[in-house]
Amino acid sequence: MTAPLELGAGVEAGPRFRGGWLIVARKELADHVQSIRFLVLVILLALAGLAAVHSASGPIRSAADSASQTPSIFLYLFTLSPDRVPAFHEFLGILGPLLGIGFGFDAVNGERAQRTLARLVSQPIHRDEIINGKFVAGLTAIALALAAVMAIVGGYGALRLGVGPTWGDVARVIAFYLVAVAYIALWLALAILLSVVSNRAATAALTAIAVWLLFTLFGGLIAGIVADAVHKVDASASSEAVLANARLALTLRRLGPDQLYRDATGVLLNPSRQSTGILVNDTASGALPSNLPLADSLSLAWWQLVAIVGGAVALFAGAYIAFMRQEVRA
Repeated sequence: MTAPLELGAGVEAGPRFRGGWLIVARKELADHVQSIRFLVLVILLALAGLAAVHSASGPIRSAADSASQTPSIFLYLFTLSPDRVPAFHEFLGILGPLLGIGFGFDAVNGERAQRTLARLVSQPIHRDEIINGKFVAGLTAIALALAAVMAIVGGYGALRLGVGPTWGDVARVIAFYLVAVAYIALWLALAILLSVVSNRAATAALTAIAVWLLFTLFGGLIAGIVADAVHKVDASASSEAVLANARLALTLRRLGPDQLYRDATGVLLNPSRQSTGILVNDTASGALPSNLPLADSLSLAWWQLVAIVGGAVALFAGAYIAFMRQEVRA
């Protein structure tokens, strides 16, 4: 149970009611959707997604004779990355965190800077419902923005390709959408945590962006350097040493949420992929490649999904505890 907010001296606590988080969420969601920030982030993601899908649809159309016999051809629009252009799910893994950061970095310190936080907590609602409402509003804005982007990108890709998705493809795209929302929610929780512990919105934003750059841009470089130091690979290295180097680098990259997201979405959008790890060709086994049902793909990515959701819950719990312990004076 959560105790109601203890107000400062001279302020009487009036009657309080549950459900105040809905009021906070509606107000915050309206502010998000009507803001220039929301429009800019949606346009940025949509342009990146359209560029990726446009680049992927060309090779698929040029190989229409053979590609038309390939199951789940529609999903290649989200995973194919020709001409050094990242695939759509890779673009989303890089730029998606900006949605979470953009909707959370000033959630609390913005109220504090405008001197409205004390007035907000003095309303007849429980204090925890304030931060709960802000998180729900940010998560809803993220879900709406991502749904709009994926609808635009999917529609354009279907028109370019001339092939619509099957029901199996739709189910996998929905699963991919839910994983992406959970991944961006992790960054939203991080941004809200920094907003609670930082007095300035600029400090919270810069710190969140620094963490984003560390994991998305420099994480692979750092993991490669550590792997090379442990398992040195040169021209005379054996295949076992090369494999050990790659496995260690992948394990280190999985300490960051971006690699977990890529592992999960990689198997969800590619039915023929049967592992989230490093694939080693084994021609001696005689096994024929086959497409996995969605349930099996989810079973391959279950621990990545648990790690992403668990990270989001842990970060929001940290923000919740820090906010509840802060003293807000009128």
